[in-house]
Amino acid sequence: MGWFSRPAAPVSHAALLREGDRKAAGAAVLLSRNHLLTCAHVVNDAVGRDLLCAERPTGEKSLNIAFHGSGRASQYGRARLSVWVAPEPRSGDVVWDGDLAVLELEETAPEWATPVVWRDMTEGLELRAWHGGGVGITYADTVAGFRDGPGCYLDGSLTGAAIGPGYSGGPLRVKSDRTVAGLVIAQVLPGQGPLRAQETVRRSWAVPWQTVRERLTRAGAHDILAGCEVVAPDHLACTGPAEDSVRQMVPLLRALLDDTARRADHCRHLAARLGLEAPSGGEQPVPTLDELATLLLTEERALATLTESLTPVVGGYGGDRRTLNDLLALGRVEPTVRLLSVTEHEQLHTALLKVAADEPELIPRAAQEALRLLELPEALTRSPRLTMKDVDTVVRALEEYPDGRGATAGSLPVPALLRLTEFVAAAIADLDRRWWLRAWCERVAGRLGISVAALEERRADAEAWAARVPAPVAQVIVRLHRAGAADPDRFLCELWLGHKDGGRTAVATPECPLEPGEIGRLIRQTADGSEATRVNVVVKADGLDIPVDEWNAGSALGDLFPDLAELSTPLGGRYQVTLRCPDLTGSVPTAASEMRRRWAAGGDGTLVVDESSHDIMSLHKLLDKPHRDTARVVLHGPPERRQQLLHVCLAMGVPVVLWDRDAGSHKDAPRMDALDPTGPLDKLPQRLQEFRMLQYAASASDGAARPALIWEEGELALPGPLRLADPS
Repeated sequence: MGWFSRPAAPVSHAALLREGDRKAAGAAVLLSRNHLLTCAHVVNDAVGRDLLCAERPTGEKSLNIAFHGSGRASQYGRARLSVWVAPEPRSGDVVWDGDLAVLELEETAPEWATPVVWRDMTEGLELRAWHGGGVGITYADTVAGFRDGPGCYLDGSLTGAAIGPGYSGGPLRVKSDRTVAGLVIAQVLPGQGPLRAQETVRRSWAVPWQTVRERLTRAGAHDILAGCEVVAPDHLACTGPAEDSVRQMVPLLRALLDDTARRADHCRHLAARLGLEAPSGGEQPVPTLDELATLLLTEERALATLTESLTPVVGGYGGDRRTLNDLLALGRVEPTVRLLSVTEHEQLHTALLKVAADEPELIPRAAQEALRLLELPEALTRSPRLTMKDVDTVVRALEEYPDGRGATAGSLPVPALLRLTEFVAAAIADLDRRWWLRAWCERVAGRLGISVAALEERRADAEAWAARVPAPVAQVIVRLHRAGAADPDRFLCELWLGHKDGGRTAVATPECPLEPGEIGRLIRQTADGSEATRVNVVVKADGLDIPVDEWNAGSALGDLFPDLAELSTPLGGRYQVTLRCPDLTGSVPTAASEMRRRWAAGGDGTLVVDESSHDIMSLHKLLDKPHRDTARVVLHGPPERRQQLLHVCLAMGVPVVLWDRDAGSHKDAPRMDALDPTGPLDKLPQRLQEFRMLQYAASASDGAARPALIWEEGELALPGPLRLADPS
C-alpha cells in the first residue's frame, strides 16, 4: 500500500472435534461471529454416526469446536446444530449432494478469528485448503475444475499436501485475494468409480458458494445468510475510494497536517491503532496526503482514529476545529467510514458486554425509549434480553443510525449510539459504570464536534425516563394476524403491556409466524412477568373465531423440565382472555362515541338475542331504541347468522358481546347458563375464566360451550397500526 503496509494476516482455522478422542473430525467455516458452517457428514463423524446418515441428530447435545490461529493459543468451545442439510447420495455416482450443517456458537468466536468473505466459484480459480487441525504445513493447493450440477471438482498438483480426511467442511480460500469460494466436501478415493486410481490421484470435490447460498436459503437460514459478506469477482479489483472523495479530503488534510513532523506523529499513531506497519527507515518520512486520504476512506475506523488524536491538538474552537468538522462531515457520507475509533469501539463493546451480562434486559428496554422513532436492529427486538454475543452486532448496526431529534441550534445531532448509551447509563445500577459510560459519551461527542448543550439535552431525557415509575400493568395486549392461506395455522404476533394510565410498553416479539403453542407460551411469560390477569386479543374481522383461550400456555416448570409439561393450563383458564376488533368498531365513525356513551350510561341491562330478534333489522331496532344504553349483548343462534349480528353490535358501539363459538342453533343456548351470562357485568370476565377453568379440568366433551367475549374498554387505547421512522 505504500507508506502504510499491512503485515501478513495470519489465517485462522476452525474445526469440529470428535467426542471420543477430541481430534478434528473435519474443518469449518466461520460464517459470522456466532455461526460456523461445515459438512453434515463431519457432524455425523463427530458424534459417532455413519458418515452419510441423513437423519438430523436428535437431542440438544452441543458439539466440541476449536479455533486455531498462527501465533495464537487454540481456543475451544461448544456449538449447537442449527441448520441441517442431509447428504444425498447420487445413484451410480461417487459423489453426493447436500451435506451442509450450520452450528450456532454458545460463545462468540475469538476476536482474531475473522468471518470469511464469499465469492462465486468459477473454473480455473487457484484455491487453498487446510486440515481442520489448523497446522500450517497441512495446506493443500488445488484448482477449481468442472462444475457438475451443485458440486465442483477440484484437481491438485502432485507436489505438497493433498485434500484428504479432516479437510471436509473447510473453506476453499482463493489464493489471489483470500476470499472463500466454497466448501471442501471429500476426496475421490481409488476404486470408487469409472476412473482408475492413477487418474484420480489428486481429485476431490467441493460445494461452491453458489450452491451453499441456494441450499441454506431453501433450509430457511435467511437471517444467517443476511450477515454474510459477499463480493462479486468483477469488484475484487476495486480496492480504493472514489477519486472525487480523495480530491475533496486532501485540502482539509493539508490544512491540518501540512507540517511533516506533525503528520508523521499522527500517522504512526494511526498505523499502530489500525494494526498497520509504518516505514522504519528514513526513505519516506511521511505518507503523501493522497495516500493518507485513501486510507481514511478505505479502513472503516481510520478517520475516527485520526480525528481522535487530532482533537486535543486543534481544541474546541477556531479554524482548525472547523476544518476537522468538515473532515468528519465528508466521512459521514462515505459508506465505508464508521462512527467510532478503534479505541472508542473497544471501550464501548467491553462496557456493554458487562451490562448485558449483569442486566440483560436493560439495553433493549433503553433502546425502545431512546430510539423509539427508529427501526431497531433485529437483535434488540427478537427478545426482551440482549445476549452477550449480540452486543457487537448492535453496536456496529447503531453506528450507522442517525438521530435527528431535538438537536440544539448550531450543533450536530447526537448520534443514535450515543443516545442509547446515555439511556443505559441513566438506568444502570452500578454507579461507577454509569460515570464511565457518561465520560465515554462526552469524549466521543467532543471529538465529533457535538456541543455540550446537545449532549446535556439527551442526558436530561435519559434521566427523566430512568426516574419515571410506570403505572401498574392492567393487561397484556396481543395483536394477531393470520400468516396467510399457505400457512393458516400460524400467526404473526405483537405484544404490549397495557398500563392503567393508558400507556403501553412494547414487548419484543419474533417477526416470523408462530404456532399457537409458541404464542401461548410467549403470552404467559409476558403476563407472569408483569402480574397481569387480563389478556386482550386484538383480531381482524375474520379472526373472531380464533380460539386463543384454548391455546396451551405452558408453564414455568415445564419450560425447565419437559417431564412437567402436563402441568400447563390453557390461556383461558389462566387469564381473563377477551377479544377486541378495531376493524369493525373503527369502520363506523360513530361507533367509538357510542361505545363511550353506553359505558357512561352505566352498562346496566343485557340484550339476549334469541329467535325473536335473530335478524339484522330487528337487532338494529332494539339497539337503537329500547336498548340504546345497553352495554352487553348475548348472541345465540346458528353461526352463519351470528356472524352478521356480531358485526351489527360492534358497528353500533356495543362494548361487550358474548357468544358460544360452537353453538349450532338456538337450542344450544342453555349450554352457557353455568356462566351466568346476564349476571353482574363487571365480574363477567372473571366468571368466564372460572367457567373455562372448569371446562378444561373436566376435559369438556363436544357438547360443551366454547364461549368467546368481546370486551372493548375505551380507557385502555389500542396500539396504533403505523410504524414511523425518523425522517432523517
